[in-house]
Amino acid sequence: MDMDKRAPAGGGEGCLVGVIRIPVKIVAVLVVLPVRVVWELLVAAARAVHRHVLGPLYIHVVEPLLRALGWLLTTLLKLVFVWPWIGLWRYLLVPVGQGLAWLARGLYDQALAPAGRFLTSHLLRPLGAGLAWLGRGGMRYLLAPLAKGVAWIAWAVGMTLFVWPWVALWRYVLTPVGRGIAWLAAAVYRYVLTPVGHGLVWLLVAVFRYLLRPVGVGLAWLVAALYRYLLRPVGLGIAWLAAALYRYLLTPLGQVLVWAWHVAGRIVAALWRGLKLVGRVLVGWPASRVYRHVLTPVGHAAREVWRTGRAAVREARATVRRALFGTPPVEPARSRARTLGSTTAADAAPADEISLPRRQG
Repeated sequence: MDMDKRAPAGGGEGCLVGVIRIPVKIVAVLVVLPVRVVWELLVAAARAVHRHVLGPLYIHVVEPLLRALGWLLTTLLKLVFVWPWIGLWRYLLVPVGQGLAWLARGLYDQALAPAGRFLTSHLLRPLGAGLAWLGRGGMRYLLAPLAKGVAWIAWAVGMTLFVWPWVALWRYVLTPVGRGIAWLAAAVYRYVLTPVGHGLVWLLVAVFRYLLRPVGVGLAWLVAALYRYLLRPVGLGIAWLAAALYRYLLTPLGQVLVWAWHVAGRIVAALWRGLKLVGRVLVGWPASRVYRHVLTPVGHAAREVWRTGRAAVREARATVRRALFGTPPVEPARSRARTLGSTTAADAAPADEISLPRRQG
């Protein structure tokens, strides 16, 4: 079987495709096409009516009518709600207000002002002078003595109720009591607290001088003696012992351990190099020879067998699909070259990559 042979683009169709496609075409011609034609006719008629009838009718009839109706409604609203109030204000309230203002100014200038001046000069001023003279006389000969008497009585009552009792309490009660308490406190301080304080001070000085100071001096001498004759020799001995241990024991031991560590490292390195050489000779080189001269040729042969079997299976599957469902459309040469020979159809088998140059040629 030739694997590179492909059917032309306009090849035969399968039986299932023909059975499904023919009823679909019949339904499309009998149902969908008349509905679409009617819809397009209605759209064209609506556009023509809008362009040649409704548009000019709105511009030349409806729009002027709406404007006239708006002007009429505006005029009626002004006639009912605006112009009556403007006329009332302009032709009634303003003239009445101006007349009342003129009448008030005339009444004030011709009646109220002269009456006020007459009352002020002939009645109110003499009445005020008389009341002032009467007030001055009453103040001098009646209210002033009465106020002085009331003030003296109030001063006497206030002193009697609020000042003299407290002064007497301070002078005859609190002052003697305070002086007695002060004398008693001075006596207690002089004859009780001062001797007691002197005794306590003497006692504290005696305790410090004859008890605390000797005890403190003894403790200080004991601590100094312990440090000089016990702690310092013991500390020096411990320090000398630690220095001797470090110099004559720890230092040589550390040097021996460092030398042993280096020697062990060199021995381990030599053993590791020997093991690597043995592994390379006994395992690595034979494995590489087996991989290169045995496994690689076997893998190549298996890959060729797998490719040949896969291509045969794809060709057989494509032949069965063409027999049942027809030949799918073939991609252009540019698309096949761009996708390395594979097709973009969902149900088409991928093309063979080995036969790509012969198909493009």
